[in-house]
Amino acid sequence: MQDLKGKTAFITGGASGVGYGMAHAFLKAGMNVVIADIRAEQLASATEQLKKISENVHGIQVDITDREAMAKAADETETRFGKVHMLCNNAGVNVFGPIEDANYDDWDWVMDVNLNSVFNGIKSFLPKLKAHGEGGHIVNTASMACIVSGPGAGIYTAAKFGVRGLTECLWYGLVPQGIGVSLVCPGLVNSNINNSEEIRPKSRADSGYAENKEFAERLAEVQKMGMDPIEIGERVLNGILNDDLYILTHPDHQEEVVRDFEELIEAFPDELGDPARIAFEEFRQKTKYDIKEEYASRKK
Repeated sequence: MQDLKGKTAFITGGASGVGYGMAHAFLKAGMNVVIADIRAEQLASATEQLKKISENVHGIQVDITDREAMAKAADETETRFGKVHMLCNNAGVNVFGPIEDANYDDWDWVMDVNLNSVFNGIKSFLPKLKAHGEGGHIVNTASMACIVSGPGAGIYTAAKFGVRGLTECLWYGLVPQGIGVSLVCPGLVNSNINNSEEIRPKSRADSGYAENKEFAERLAEVQKMGMDPIEIGERVLNGILNDDLYILTHPDHQEEVVRDFEELIEAFPDELGDPARIAFEEFRQKTKYDIKEEYASRKK
């Protein structure tokens, strides 16, 4: 998508953090923007602030894990602004602690918000992007945690790895149809994701993690050192205009990525594979790279 003026974007988690940054950038680019969030007060405040940029912003309170509610939000977006051209699956939550201490509610809550809701957004909005035949773009917010892992946020990391795999596979299916797909992988952001427990539903209240006020205070201080969401929003906008699959906003993690992938490559066995398997893999990979090469030639 190159001409964004007058096009409509729907952003989950749009009342704060990266979602707010996207909304800010998109409105400045002349788009119509719908921000969706589960927090009514924050949604109202964010909508009021964004209207200082443009009146073409609309807020919808919605639980993105509720599939019927997401379908209604898609219809409301279309009713408010007409054709929908962009979907940004951005909302996310986090819990910290060892995987072995987690309860089922910890796992199900984070997976529902961070991974399952991405699919909910796709099912609700993609038919609308396809219906008008004018192309469009889907942006899925993951994290650097979808590329590099470490101790302390295992459920979050598992969900974000899932978002990465989903997004990459979606790219192969949609790019030939004229719909772009991007994976946003931010590092540390000055956001309120550390307050995720405030919106944790009662149905997922049983946690294996004890409250740690000292850790929570330290985390809040660390979050303040994060990149400004407005800057991230501008980087996402540029990535969309450039039709990038990967939008890596933070240079901070480059060395870590190189070290992790070197370790992965070194783990391959030295011997040659079975010829029959190799022939199959060559066929499978040709299909994959034919799409990439065709896309690269069009992008030039």
